[in-house]
Amino acid sequence: MPISDCEVRDPRIRKTRHALQAALGNLMQQKSFEEISVQDITDLADVNRATFYDHYTDKFSLLDAMVGGGFHKLLIERNIIFDGTCPSAASVIILATCDYLTTSHAHADCNKNSAFEPLMEAGIVAAIRRTLLKGVETKPVPEGLTPEIVATTAAWAIFGAVKQWFYTPNRRPASEMVQPILRLIFPILMPGGSPDQHHPLESSLVSAN
Repeated sequence: MPISDCEVRDPRIRKTRHALQAALGNLMQQKSFEEISVQDITDLADVNRATFYDHYTDKFSLLDAMVGGGFHKLLIERNIIFDGTCPSAASVIILATCDYLTTSHAHADCNKNSAFEPLMEAGIVAAIRRTLLKGVETKPVPEGLTPEIVATTAAWAIFGAVKQWFYTPNRRPASEMVQPILRLIFPILMPGGSPDQHHPLESSLVSAN
């Protein structure tokens, strides 16, 4: 992809990518991801193959964009911004991950799409990483590490915890899992800090919910 879907401003590009992603989503309700071809996608989206490759390298990058775009849309709808000044703002990202994972499974035929789950997971983790990285880049990280490593580690930690919660029988409500998971990932985002300490943006965190 030339540029991230989240950074697209040209309405024509946005329209084309939306059509391609919608086509893939519709096709995945009918057959497995492995059976879907680029030609199937372009036929349903009513665009040519050259146009497809102007936007995505293959159907895997399209799926990643579809999942990541859906997750970022959820963050935008909830006014979620992680700017690095208050790691506790990650709590709304945790809750959004719980909700998105639940919704994705509700709309996906997992028996038909055996390859969907790992690809969906990778897309969600990538979206969380991009969101966290914008904040992590604004402050120092432990010696020997990079903002990319910190954001990636935190993203996998969030998703791993949420995934385990999702598959737990008789699981607790998502809202009750936010603080425990926040305590788990807080040391990654702010070494030496405490998730129970008050931070300047806690008020905005509450309003974002």
